[in-house]
Amino acid sequence: MNEPGAQINLRALARSKDRPPQNFFVLREMACPYLSGMRERKVVTELAGGNAAASYGDLSRGGFRRSHLFAYRPACRGCDACVPVRVAAREYAPGKSLRRTVRRNADLSIQVRPAAATYEQYRLFTRYLNNRHPGGEMARMSFIDYRPMVEETAVETRIAEFRDAAGTLQAACLFDLLDDGTSAVYSFFEPDQPERGLGTYVVHWLIQATARWGGDYVYLGYWIEKSRTMAYKTRYKPLESLTSAGWRRVCD
Repeated sequence: MNEPGAQINLRALARSKDRPPQNFFVLREMACPYLSGMRERKVVTELAGGNAAASYGDLSRGGFRRSHLFAYRPACRGCDACVPVRVAAREYAPGKSLRRTVRRNADLSIQVRPAAATYEQYRLFTRYLNNRHPGGEMARMSFIDYRPMVEETAVETRIAEFRDAAGTLQAACLFDLLDDGTSAVYSFFEPDQPERGLGTYVVHWLIQATARWGGDYVYLGYWIEKSRTMAYKTRYKPLESLTSAGWRRVCD
């Protein structure tokens, strides 16, 4: 497995405690994209300036995610279905099913690049959305929309490209570097090769890469018990969830 440009030292992303207070804003309610009949509301804050990386590290440990230049977290009325989860990367031990997926993708080479959008990525992105999430808002994104999704960031962001022996792009994973690990922002893959299990493999790779880079955790976003599209996150163990008492182990 080839990973040019992947010499990443996560410990070098030192935390800075000498920074101004963060300003938070609550957005208007919208239809929930995960649970039918529910309403979604988010609290957001801007990531900007020289302390953006340190702020985002602390925000990630507080259950926030990133989109473009903002960090957000659900603040829905009467609903706490979205549970922030992270994988303990150094303790990660894939089971038999995951190991079979790894073997099926042993021919892929991986290159970690700066967060720069390409038309090749975009074509794969649209094929993936049209197959897996048809009718969704993202399926209508043009390249003009896709580019800032990848490039508009105030923190250290990378994109990993997965290619087969012929050099064809099979998957991509956009992720942020944190002082204690990585945060998976978005991944997409070739939908016409379901036997590969590319979505599973991409997350597996990010967990193992994070441990090699000196990180402790991979932040996978929100797990929602009643959402089929979020169920995959419990496959990666040990898994921790954020509770009112802090991060707690939920799956070993």
